[in-house]
Amino acid sequence: MANGANAAILYRPEGFETTGPRLMGRQAAGEGFLKGFVQHADVDRLYCYTPRREQAEHFQAAVKGNGNTRPVQWLNELDPNSPAQAGTLYLPDPSISLHAWRRRHLDQRGYSIVGVTHTTASAGAMDWISGLQLSPAQEWDALICTSTVVKQTVDFVLDAQAEFLGARFGATWFPRPQLPIIPLGIDTARFTPDEAARAQSRAALNIGADDIVVLFVGRLSFHAKAHPLPMYLGLERVARAMPGRKIHLLQAGWFANDFIGNAFKTGAATFCPSVHCGFVDGRNAEARHQAWAAADIFTSLSDNIQETYGLAPVEAMAAGLPSVVTDWNGYRDTIRDGIDGIRVPTIMPPPGWAEDLADRHAHQIDNYDHYCGFTSQFVAVDPEACAAAYMRLAGDPALRRQMGAAARERAVARFDWRVVIDQYQQLWAELAERRRSAPESVPRKAGQPVQPTRADPYQAFAGYATATLGANDMIELAPGATAAVFDGVTGSSLIAFAKAVNPPAAEMHRTLERLKDGGRTVAELAQEWPEDTRTVRSRSLLWLAKMGLVRIRKN
Repeated sequence: MANGANAAILYRPEGFETTGPRLMGRQAAGEGFLKGFVQHADVDRLYCYTPRREQAEHFQAAVKGNGNTRPVQWLNELDPNSPAQAGTLYLPDPSISLHAWRRRHLDQRGYSIVGVTHTTASAGAMDWISGLQLSPAQEWDALICTSTVVKQTVDFVLDAQAEFLGARFGATWFPRPQLPIIPLGIDTARFTPDEAARAQSRAALNIGADDIVVLFVGRLSFHAKAHPLPMYLGLERVARAMPGRKIHLLQAGWFANDFIGNAFKTGAATFCPSVHCGFVDGRNAEARHQAWAAADIFTSLSDNIQETYGLAPVEAMAAGLPSVVTDWNGYRDTIRDGIDGIRVPTIMPPPGWAEDLADRHAHQIDNYDHYCGFTSQFVAVDPEACAAAYMRLAGDPALRRQMGAAARERAVARFDWRVVIDQYQQLWAELAERRRSAPESVPRKAGQPVQPTRADPYQAFAGYATATLGANDMIELAPGATAAVFDGVTGSSLIAFAKAVNPPAAEMHRTLERLKDGGRTVAELAQEWPEDTRTVRSRSLLWLAKMGLVRIRKN
């Protein structure tokens, strides 16, 4: 059961809403997670980790729309230690390494960092995963793998990186974060079967009561999601074998461009002319709901390495539909073959047969879309096995009801956000225990940069200037320097951009006022400032000198 463990949610509106022109799986997962967290998390407040107030306000509005009545606390992302207030920083992606470097500014035991996988095939995702071996990620961090096969891929990347580092540098210890397998969740109540809605939807779509409706939901992309040819060929064989029954194929999704749209529509007309094919705008929530309600069978024949989990099959389970899916990555963890649906075997080349494709992508000869598309072309999905699966379900209403009921029961028990959020909170609590006792990897030493490749520029480029400002250097007011002169100088567009990294104008005014009584050393001025502001305020003395408002006399 949940135990109150909480997390600050790294928030970017684009990653948590599905109202944009492009509907991606990670956005649907983000939107679902936020709603699930609001409705099921055992916490007394919500934490939003973001750099701008307007984004925090967007977060507050979003969670209020999901029924939140608890306080919402904004943790400013400009402070890398602020997630310590929550205990965990939750990332909607695998970028743990990026945030582990930031955490190293202060206390690496301050909080845990938990990311989640979506696609693992992109260069960015691969770099984030491999970066876990090159960053100060800790044992009390975690990368949630959404399926068994995703964890195998993550382990493969980390093992390969470790082997390389060991061979090159003789390294023998390769700490890594926890890699729990936790599925993505859905709101199963939204998909509860409704006979009245079924009748209305079929009537609206001009589908007869005895017609068979096969539904695909997802991006309509033959190169980056699922090639439709096995589906078209398999359903055409069913339609020809059952001439007395109308077979409908509803494809609910969206096309990235007109070329892809025309390819799908032409392909459907060419390869399954006996099937009544319809396309539904899957970005429209009402249209999606209508499609789910009208369907008899769900299908998704994924053959693409970017597909790691697949929310649509889980939604189909919640809708009480039997499925015909490929035996592919996350589908293997969700659809039980012969119980909730039928999994069609897939065959891919053995290791070593596509190093040329990896090389073309690594050197940007092929972009990510082409890389995924070319890779998927050599994954075989047998149209005859697809046809047999469709035929079995289309011809047996009792089997459809049996599998649909089993699927619905499993979805509620295993994949509802109520269950998944509880697993998240249990993980966060476990990581908190690890923070208390696990050995710390690469503790920071005094004078050592937080991140070697992103060091303090005045440390990395220390030899550039004639001298550096010292504690005993004397700061004197320049002739004629006043607060009014300061305001006039900083009002210039040549100067104003530096306001973002300087103390507020009122504080600068006080510094100038303090110097009216005579020069002060840097150390003397710093003693009058709060300790946590001394670095930024001392640095601003050089900016005042650059503007001609103070003079620096080296001692």
